[in-house]
Amino acid sequence: MSAAEPGAEPVSTPHRYEQHFLTAPDGTRLHADVLRPTNLPEDAKTPVILTVSPYRSHTAYISAPRLTGGPSTDYLPVDAALRAGYTFVIVDLRGFGGSDGCPDYGGPGERSDVATAVEWAATRPWSTGRVGMVGVSYEAWTGLLGLAARPRGLAAVVAFEPVVDPYSYLYMRGVSWKFSGKPVTENGIRPADEVGLEHVAIASTPGRPDDSVEYQANAVYTSAECTRRYLALTGDHDATDPDWVARDLVTELRGNTIPLFLGQGFLDANTRPDRVFELWRGLGAGAHRAWFGQWGHSDCRFKCGTPGFENEMMAFFDRHVALRDTDVPWPRVTVQQFDGGWRSENTWPPADSRRSTVELRAGRYVDRGYLPGPDREIWSVSQPLESAVHLSGVPTATLESIGPAAATAAVELYDVEPSGRATIITRGIAPVEPRTEIRLLAQDWPIAAGHRLGVRVTDVVDDVWSHAPSGATVTVTAARLEVPLLTEARVPDLTGGGSEAHAKWRVEKTTTLGAEVMNNAVVPMNLVSTNPPHETGQR
Repeated sequence: MSAAEPGAEPVSTPHRYEQHFLTAPDGTRLHADVLRPTNLPEDAKTPVILTVSPYRSHTAYISAPRLTGGPSTDYLPVDAALRAGYTFVIVDLRGFGGSDGCPDYGGPGERSDVATAVEWAATRPWSTGRVGMVGVSYEAWTGLLGLAARPRGLAAVVAFEPVVDPYSYLYMRGVSWKFSGKPVTENGIRPADEVGLEHVAIASTPGRPDDSVEYQANAVYTSAECTRRYLALTGDHDATDPDWVARDLVTELRGNTIPLFLGQGFLDANTRPDRVFELWRGLGAGAHRAWFGQWGHSDCRFKCGTPGFENEMMAFFDRHVALRDTDVPWPRVTVQQFDGGWRSENTWPPADSRRSTVELRAGRYVDRGYLPGPDREIWSVSQPLESAVHLSGVPTATLESIGPAAATAAVELYDVEPSGRATIITRGIAPVEPRTEIRLLAQDWPIAAGHRLGVRVTDVVDDVWSHAPSGATVTVTAARLEVPLLTEARVPDLTGGGSEAHAKWRVEKTTTLGAEVMNNAVVPMNLVSTNPPHETGQR
């Protein structure tokens, strides 16, 4: 995973800083940085906020050099925690920072590390025994690993833009997500290999001269066998491999009751809005919260366009970790829809989201990969909508197709203005099969009256997936789209603005449809939500 979006800031709250080593059950030595508020006695017991991470080297945060040394606190709410009377603990995952051992990409070793870190923090003389976890991206993933491990002392987790299933992070139905922007064939390096190589490089980051002997020795330990196993896993396209199945937290966290504050940006191009909503819907009874909206790979402390997130996050920790009385009536789910409005919901997708089925045009396209051309796509557009509709949930498409399994079928959904300007709502992809089922990414998008719904069927979306083209012709004999629509109109009831990612999407994710498409690709689309709720669990 790459870095989260917000800017870094130094810790300005006075604090005491300590380093420790702890030992996992298999003998792996883990390094911990501990920051304690100085306005409390040294032996004062405090609640703990913990981050377990591959990115917290004293030398570099991810790949950015750190000049000052000491604890790596970039992008973490350390100041807010210290001001509120928490101890903040940062523990390096095995193979990273000052910890030894082999990274295993969310496997049993890393799960053990998280459990060890939580139980260690809960049993220190300065701890009340209650620990909350916080993080974005990989550091949110480790929070979910904590929920799965259920160590003693874990009281709550805040996880924004998490990996919930590492296979789906790297692949959509076996097709590689694009990370670097390079074609799949350039230098023979596949996107998943790039992720694996990045993490191997991070794991090899040396320590600083002022670090302890043990820290420096652990920092550079990366054996050839560690690297081989790591790259073998991240380069594995087979979703049924037991190693991938064992790492699927969507299934494992069904029924979880430990309070979880979950966040996901609909516009996140890194940890995408895919299976995270399956995880959300599968949680058990508990004081769970969520923020879903129009931002990228970030928590909402800086980049979501609305104030108040840090207060809500700290109130969540205060209630569940510090056991303080915080009866502020926050909504269970905060949603930002694409038109910029912010609203409260009890769940997402909302309970009144119903699926409307529309038939699409048949036709042919050539699986050409990165070479543009009109023979790469089949368009369908609706008549102008007589009234506004509100898409909220996960659209799905089904294609009856004739073509080789080496070819792909991608579906893009557009909001088309009367001028022909079309903005991408969402997209999805799958290998071509006689019956190709495609789950698109989730969105919450009001479509105004007078606009049209546009659907493009193609081989691959060049800026989203990497795919070696087959050169084959794919014949689509029938196609349909299921669109989740709200049955009740929404009036935004929360305040907030727009994010940088939202503004960029409005500009960059658009195209203009010509007269040929607008006039000749029209199909009847009766967008009436009458079907019962339905979500697919495809990986």
